[in-house]
This record gives sequence, structure tokens and C-alpha cells, in this order.
Amino acid sequence: MARKNRVSCRLREWPERHVGRDGGGGLQGGEGGEGRGGDEGRGVEGWGGEGREIGRRTEHLGPPPNGFVLLPWLLMGLGAISHLLQGETPNPWIGGLGVLLFNSLYVFIAFRAFDRCTREARATRIALVLLGLLTVALAAGYGGNWLLFFPLLGLATGAIVRGRGLGPVSLALSTLAGVIGGLREGWTGLNVAYGTFLSTMVTAAILSLSEAVRELRDTREELARTAVEKERLRFSRDLHDLLGHTLSVIVVKAEATRRLAPRDLDAALGQVADIESVGRQALTEIREAVTGYREGSLATELDRARDLLEAAGIGTVVRQSGPPLAPQTAALLGWVVRESATNVVRHSGAAHCEIEVTGTPDETRLVITDDGRGEGSGPPGSGLKGLSERLTTAGGSLTSGPTSHAGFRVTATLPTAENTAPPAAADTPDGAAAELRG
Repeated sequence: MARKNRVSCRLREWPERHVGRDGGGGLQGGEGGEGRGGDEGRGVEGWGGEGREIGRRTEHLGPPPNGFVLLPWLLMGLGAISHLLQGETPNPWIGGLGVLLFNSLYVFIAFRAFDRCTREARATRIALVLLGLLTVALAAGYGGNWLLFFPLLGLATGAIVRGRGLGPVSLALSTLAGVIGGLREGWTGLNVAYGTFLSTMVTAAILSLSEAVRELRDTREELARTAVEKERLRFSRDLHDLLGHTLSVIVVKAEATRRLAPRDLDAALGQVADIESVGRQALTEIREAVTGYREGSLATELDRARDLLEAAGIGTVVRQSGPPLAPQTAALLGWVVRESATNVVRHSGAAHCEIEVTGTPDETRLVITDDGRGEGSGPPGSGLKGLSERLTTAGGSLTSGPTSHAGFRVTATLPTAENTAPPAAADTPDGAAAELRG
């Protein structure tokens, strides 16, 4: 059992020891990352430092609590030590050895009480039991000032014992102190019982509260790290989807410009104007992605995908039917259209591509099929993987792979949500299928 405790303690300590290697608790924000991890990225110092930065405010934590906070209470045993030195204690060598053993066990327990792993270790429990037996022996044998070792035992017990077992242990210890105090000193000795109970419960309450505060602070820091990581992941996905598609469009149109320039200057200038328009649109979308307010439009993405595929010499058919889509559904499917069209241009070598959107009262399905080489059946790239995670979070799914014949197919499904927004421009009335051929 002790071996299991040691292993679990080491597993819990590992992230704390390595937190500095990740750049101040894993929060390496940019210089201008204000509000999105920049402030958190300045680092979280833990308990060992003088303080830590939260935004622009420094929170001073002070030193971590340790066994030194329990040591001053050993002064309660000065009365017994004074009697030893003055020769008023019978068998002084036995009493001196008992005081030495008591202080040694108390210090051992005090410095193991502030770490959960050492506090729950078998050695600590054995030391507490030995301290209790020694306290009973000294108090029963000498009485008087030696009864004050019971409140010290209560301090050690409150520092070690937590949870449901604390109440019964505290009552038993207080009763024992009261019985021995009453036998040795009469009714005045019963005050020891009250002091023992009070020291046990107050110590346990204060240390438990301190530990709860530390755990809450650690939880808050972990939540902050998780929020920053999620925001980084969102931004990296958006950036990949935005720039991957945009750069593919620019490359395709630049190649078309190079081919058209020698024989048709007007057509080449038209392609250059398209490149300028795509670049400006990309700047706008990147700004929107940074601020987190970008909402995709499925109709717009379908038009862009058709233009991109046709500019690359790929015949394109776009079909859409069904009821109007909820904004979130349209945005997610728009991302799938964007990523899939980019992959068709980059990897497929296809001559034809079909994009079909069908909607029912229960779900909306998007299918993109090309007649290319069927590549991409291996592990999905970061784009498709990120989209799959997004759709799964929204209750849908994304599958991709080669078709039974030559070609590749991407299928995305999402549950149909209630939609009170007006139909998109590309939606067809009355659910009739609209076929747009490039």
C-alpha cells in the first residue's frame, strides 16, 4: 500500500516539476496576446516565488506553509523541561529521554503534515501512534505540566488526520486527556481535555482550509491554461483553413495569369484582379478569425469552391436542396466545402467534382466527390482532422476516403437544428433541387 502511495505521489508531482519547462506553466503567449493568452503567457510562478502576474496585477502568494508553523507550540513543554532542570522530576533521565523522543516525533510529523503523500504515508501514521503512546505515558507518569503534551498531541493529530475520522479521533483523544488529567490533578486537570479538543479541531480546520485554497488556486490556473490552449487550437484551425484555401486560389489564378498573358492580356488582367480581390478578402477573414466573430456562409463557400475548381480546370457541379440551415450548421459545412475544394485542387488531379448538399428535418448531409487519383486514404491531415473534431462536437460526423471506383469522397453530416433565420441566397424554394453547373 505504501508503495502505491509513493507511485501515485510521484505521478502527481511530475507535472509540477515540469511546468517550468513549458514556459512558465505552459502559457507562452505572444507580446500582443492581450485577452487571449498574452497576459497568462507571462508565466505562473506557483508557491515558491514572491508572486505571480495575473493580467497587469501582481498577486503576492508568500512562502508555502510548512512544518515551521507548528514548531512554536513546542514552547508549551517548557514547564516540564524546567522541572527536569530543577531536579523536581523523579527519574529525570527517563523524563529527559521522553521529552527528546516527543520533540523528535513531533518535528517529524510536523514536516510531513503539509504534503498529502507524506501525510498519508504509513511512517507518518506510525509516528503519530508512537507520539500518542509516549504522551499517555509521560502525562500519566508525571502529571502537572506534563499534561500539556496532550494539546501538542492534538496539534499533531489535527495536522495529520482529515475527513470523517477526525471527529471520533478528536473525541477519543480529548476523553483520554480528560481522564488522565482528572486522575492526576483532579477537576482542574479536566481543562486539558478542552485544550486537546480545541487544538485538534482548530488545527485541522485551518490546515484543511489552507489546502482547499491552494487546490482552488491550482484549479483556476489549470482552467486558465486550458482556455488558452483551446483558443490557440481554434486559431490554428481557422488560420489553416483560411490561408490554405486562399493561397491555393492565388496559386491557381497566378498560373492561369501566366498562361493567358502571352495571348490574351485582358483575360490575364482579369485573373490579376481576382488575385487582388482574393487577397483583400483573405485579410478581412483573418481579422475576423483573430477577433473570433467570423461566421461562414455555405452559399458563399459553394460559390468560391466552384470558382476555384473551375479556375483549376476541374468541371464542377453543385447541388443543394432542403430547408434553410441554421447559421452554425451552415458555417461548419462551409468550412468542409472550403477544405475539401482546396484538397481537390492540390492532391486529386481530378477532371470533375460534384458537391451535393441535402437537407431533411432530421439531418443535413454534404457529399463532395471527385474522379481523381483517390489519394488521401491514409491518416487525415490537420485540416480534415480539425473539421472532424468540430463536427463531432456539434453532434455530427465527417468521413473521408477513396470511392469504390477512381476518386475520393468526403461526407459530412450534422443534425438539423431549429432555424428561424431567412433562407440563404443559394437555398432553393420549396426544397426543390437546384443544379448549378460551371
